[in-house]
Amino acid sequence: MSNGETSTEWTTNFDTVRRERLFRNPSRDKTAYPALQAAVRPHIDSFNAILDQGGLLELGLRDIGTRSIFDGAENGPSPKGNRLSYRIKECFVESPRIPPTNKFSTRNREIYPAECRERHATYRGKLRARVEFRINNGEWKETVRDLGQMPIMIKSKRCHLEKCSPHELVQHKEESEELGGYFIVNGIEKLIRMLIISRRNYPMAIIRPSFANRGRTYSHFGVSIRSVRPDQTSQTNVLHYLNDGNITFRFSWRKNEYLVPVMMVLKSLVETNDREIFEGLVGSAKSKKIENTFLTGRVELLLRTYKVYALHGKSQTRAYLGEKFRVVMGVAEDLTDEQVGTEFLRKVVLVHLGANGVTESRDNDKFRMLLFMIRKLYALVAGDCAVDNPDSVQNQEVLLGGFLYGMILKERLDDWLSSVRFATREYLRKIGDTAKFTAPSFLKDFPTKVLGRTNENIGGALEYFMSTGNLVSPSGLDLQQTTGFTVVAEKINFYRFISHFRMVHRGSFFAQLKTTTVRKLLPESWGESRICLAIIYPCVNCLSQGFLCPVHTPDGSPCGLLNHLAHKCRITTHPVDTSALPSLMVQLGVTSSSSASLSESTVIMLDGRILGWSTPEQSRMIADTLRYWKVEGSHNVPLEMEIGYIPCSNGGQYPGIYLSSQQARMIRPVKYLPLEKEDYVGPFEQPFMSIACTEPEIMSGDSTHVEHDPTNILSILANMTPFSDFNQSPRNMYQCQMGKQAMGTPGASLRYRADNKIYRLQTGQTPIVRPPLYNQYGLDNFPNGMNAVVAVISYTGYDMDDAMIINKSAHERGFGHGTIYKTKKIDLEDKRRVGGKAVNRLFGFAPGGLIKAEWRNRLDEDGLPYVGMMVNEGDIIAASHKVSMSEDGTLVNRDGDTELHKYKESETAFIEEVRILGSESGSEPCQSISIKFRVPRAPVIGDKFSSRHGQKGVCSQKWPAVDMPFSESGIQPDVIINPHAFPSRMTIGMFVESLAGKAGALHGLAQDSTPFRYDEESTAVDYFGHQLMKAGYNYHGNEPMYSGITGDELHADIYIGVVYYQRLRHMVNDKFQVRTTGPVTALTGQPIKGRKVGGGIRVGEMERDSLLAHGAAFLLQDRLMNCSDYTKSWICRQCGSFHATIPLTSDPAMRRGDRFAPSTTGLGMARCRRCARVATVTDAKGDVWEDGNGGRWVGGEDTAVVAVPGVLKYLDAELAAMGIKMKYSVEP
Repeated sequence: MSNGETSTEWTTNFDTVRRERLFRNPSRDKTAYPALQAAVRPHIDSFNAILDQGGLLELGLRDIGTRSIFDGAENGPSPKGNRLSYRIKECFVESPRIPPTNKFSTRNREIYPAECRERHATYRGKLRARVEFRINNGEWKETVRDLGQMPIMIKSKRCHLEKCSPHELVQHKEESEELGGYFIVNGIEKLIRMLIISRRNYPMAIIRPSFANRGRTYSHFGVSIRSVRPDQTSQTNVLHYLNDGNITFRFSWRKNEYLVPVMMVLKSLVETNDREIFEGLVGSAKSKKIENTFLTGRVELLLRTYKVYALHGKSQTRAYLGEKFRVVMGVAEDLTDEQVGTEFLRKVVLVHLGANGVTESRDNDKFRMLLFMIRKLYALVAGDCAVDNPDSVQNQEVLLGGFLYGMILKERLDDWLSSVRFATREYLRKIGDTAKFTAPSFLKDFPTKVLGRTNENIGGALEYFMSTGNLVSPSGLDLQQTTGFTVVAEKINFYRFISHFRMVHRGSFFAQLKTTTVRKLLPESWGESRICLAIIYPCVNCLSQGFLCPVHTPDGSPCGLLNHLAHKCRITTHPVDTSALPSLMVQLGVTSSSSASLSESTVIMLDGRILGWSTPEQSRMIADTLRYWKVEGSHNVPLEMEIGYIPCSNGGQYPGIYLSSQQARMIRPVKYLPLEKEDYVGPFEQPFMSIACTEPEIMSGDSTHVEHDPTNILSILANMTPFSDFNQSPRNMYQCQMGKQAMGTPGASLRYRADNKIYRLQTGQTPIVRPPLYNQYGLDNFPNGMNAVVAVISYTGYDMDDAMIINKSAHERGFGHGTIYKTKKIDLEDKRRVGGKAVNRLFGFAPGGLIKAEWRNRLDEDGLPYVGMMVNEGDIIAASHKVSMSEDGTLVNRDGDTELHKYKESETAFIEEVRILGSESGSEPCQSISIKFRVPRAPVIGDKFSSRHGQKGVCSQKWPAVDMPFSESGIQPDVIINPHAFPSRMTIGMFVESLAGKAGALHGLAQDSTPFRYDEESTAVDYFGHQLMKAGYNYHGNEPMYSGITGDELHADIYIGVVYYQRLRHMVNDKFQVRTTGPVTALTGQPIKGRKVGGGIRVGEMERDSLLAHGAAFLLQDRLMNCSDYTKSWICRQCGSFHATIPLTSDPAMRRGDRFAPSTTGLGMARCRRCARVATVTDAKGDVWEDGNGGRWVGGEDTAVVAVPGVLKYLDAELAAMGIKMKYSVEP
């Protein structure tokens, strides 16, 4: 492009030279892969929304408001004494910097993310707050408080990398295409996962059987609305329908539920009367619903039953509410009951219509909205409207990580201000009689002795949340879960890393449900299409491609709960300007009068605020006009606003026009046919639109939109599966998972990373067959596999059951070779020590102590290993010694002992890097080091491989090249797979890829593998077959091949081509488990479990049955007893009991001189006390034996030693404790 500007246009071509130049000389102006950056923007923008001018933090402080406390002084201006008012005026979040205590680094004090990764530290900035306080009505005084260090998101506004070009990112030890959007906590990259939650500000009609369990009068009908404040915190309000026709208002406050009659809430909002409420619910006297006795009877009951409270007027009703909820709301002591009631309405009731500075018009909006919710609830009970499905994406939105982070920050600040009350009370109690706010010392002591006594480490609480993913919240933040909010942004390969930013989870609460309803793939999740894409996805009655990918979800327990966004789906992070809409509605004929009859009037609602009503005929015209204006860009109608038009129907969804303009909505681009321009649609409006999938499917007079491309339905990763429309659906799902498990290239800055484990493929290649999106997302910078010549043939017996044969020569050339990097941190600091960080150990050999020559050969003078050194299990990798403080203030060693730190893994490794980790202050001696080990991993038998079509298999043999089959041109396959892998799995896409890859290799072309490009008229076989024919090869990809053993031509032509293969991270060296005997459980004597601790492999019931079926009884005995809990024990033959036998302290047989007495077999002698009798004076002395308590007995000699499983004796003891006796029959 002109002026040397970096081009962002990409095709399917290899573009090898261009990519090489970009890699060697990263662009200095902008990224060449904007699609990659756009995939992560919702995370970064949501975090920036906290810190923006007028952002979430500022709005949250405004909602928290001013707190007050009284000292109880008798001469104060109020009966409660002097008033102390305090508030947080503003908060500051600084960029990460070296603390002022570090005097060594004076030039550059900025901390960059790469340093935190290498130091295993947290990338965080200082959080400070300006607190204002005053006594009575005096002047506000202020103090600035440090609230700890708060984790900062990478590439956010407080990150030093925010505006760095790719060239500058490389200079700061980052990837040239560093994405950001995650946090670094203790050196680990952590991500707040996006959660699917209920749609905001929309009253949903719901039927839940659990509602009826609340009480005898409750039914299962309800209407719920999740109201969201401007600072993104939410409050859920629910209306319950009672069996007698009444309605109750329910809300939750600090994890406690409260119920209020809905009429009380209505009458506390505005000055109204019963007639106005009746007409608001039923309609005017001319309305059709006046004749509906079902509705009028219940409304009359609603009004009549409220009379028992004898509350008249808004003020009296608010005072009643204030009296009941004063303690619950925790408001100031000097507020009147009416003011407390007003505060209750502000904080609890429909907060999206007024949470700050509530005016009379806002209360009127709440009143009208409550009437609408009651009307909808009665319509649901009467069967006039259908239930809103909470599991449908139409009624859902996304809780972004930045918004959740801001919610937690606001609540922590609120709790901190609440704790000031208790600290102030404690201060006044200690001072005693002079404890008055007007005392001269109080204003001076308040910042230090009051605020200083509170827990001000809010940054530490945020770091705990990021580290564990656990939410410690007194309110629960209106969420259904308390754990699982954060995940590690693993870089097993780049596919896995980018998928973390596009995943959305339904929540850990739903993972525990036994129903499958929440997991179903619903039509509105991905749209309505006029063609049945039954091969790539399950055949559902679907709409057009859309928001959540139908393919990219795990199999197993998270299936359907963990989804991924389609690659064109965006999430809004800021509200759009809709200030012009109310006046436009008036121009379009919207009125304020309405009727409960759905055939007479439909609602027009903007973000949960009722703008007015119109007739059903008008509403269709209004929706079409608004859409035309928003795509045209006229009348100040924003393009990203969602116009959810629900037409009237017989018992369908409640009709109306629902306009949405706020954050957290999913939107996606489509083409608007009347203007041939781009429009953005949302999941709420899509089910009621006619969107053609392709241009030929446009129906005149019906279709209003057309998709830009059918592949917009798929996620980034699902788009990478070549020819996915040729495959069976589960295979595409498997590839989405295995693509994230492949050993690939996690990045180019591995030298500056210290991850616990990194996988790296040494011989990564660019695929010959790939879609154009492959280059748009820059995936050639992170190769994930290798192009392999694959023959489909049953050759030898080593390819049965998904096993695959690898050409040994290909293996020796580097096919599939990989490396694992493991990092071990050696920390000398005593974590158990409470208080100061006293240094009691240092690295190095103890001065004056014994130093062996073998230690010297492996460690340098500082006690650190040499880079490049090979280490095996038990080899020393570091040395340290104890130190203590001497009288002159130096650290000295007194015992001369050196402690050796050893390599504990069983696998040979090489020292790749040694990092010396200092402290932030820079004044302490080295207390920790980080050693990176390099473990070479060439493919071995048993390692797992996979194509990009879900065809996974293990390497069963590395076959010598001289014995491999070969073609007429001398080509030998790198991989041989069994033809039986295809018929049942129907992965035809792999056949097509083999054709395309072969033709591309012959002609030097990168082949386009985008799905939905071929049909019955123009087939993929014809397209690639002609290319093969032009190169002189068989049209269908078959070739005659010759046996490498006999040289004879094989009887059938063999299908051979080029397929991109992935080496997965599942390797034998990580999984093999071998043991005869070893550690056992102390209680049962059976082997412990766990490969790392030398445990055994469980032989369960089915394994036992299998061994019995094979007649391997001795093997079963060996596994279940000899190598498990083999135990020798005494048992009484007569009574058949283990418990009655006791060892002897004296042996009567030996005293008799009986040379033929039973052998003790190392266990001594035993007698059965149960079968014996108490000795008398008449018994012969030689027959008497003693037990351990000095008791004398005769008899009980019929005992024997038996070999039994130890757990049998444990079971016997357990049953005996329950009073159940087991008797054993002991045969000779």
